[in-house]
Amino acid sequence: MPIWKYSLKLRDESLVAKAMMWDAPISRKEAYEILKILRGMKLDEAKRFLEDVIAMRRPVPYARYKLSIAHKTGLPDSFPKWGTPIGRYPVKAAKYILKLLGNLENNAESKGLDVERLVIIHAAAHRGPYLKRWMPRAFRRATPKFRSLTHVEIVAKEV
Repeated sequence: MPIWKYSLKLRDESLVAKAMMWDAPISRKEAYEILKILRGMKLDEAKRFLEDVIAMRRPVPYARYKLSIAHKTGLPDSFPKWGTPIGRYPVKAAKYILKLLGNLENNAESKGLDVERLVIIHAAAHRGPYLKRWMPRAFRRATPKFRSLTHVEIVAKEV
């Protein structure tokens, strides 16, 4: 059996809540861009942001994986502090990360932490397994059906 660990090492874990999602069928690049924005946000603020992304009211600004992506300049207050007009609406990844934030909130409540004061201090997306499959076709040909999965981890601290 593999041993799964968080990539963040903490000395005192009494005021910390953690959540992890393994083998999520989302893009690692989209998860990276979303998690980059969520770092430093309060938990309820992060949930509201992801709900706006799912409803396509607020785009996620792309900072790293942004080649050939359209600008979203017509939206008011879309990118107040990030300074880049380039972005997208990664709805599927936002749904999975919102579910993970719900797990984080439940973990904090079971630990006895105040959910209103939780701030996300660590959020990371890691490469999961790469599934290689082939779909048989006519005349002895085959079409690849490759798929990459993503591991996502979030740590919040009570401030």
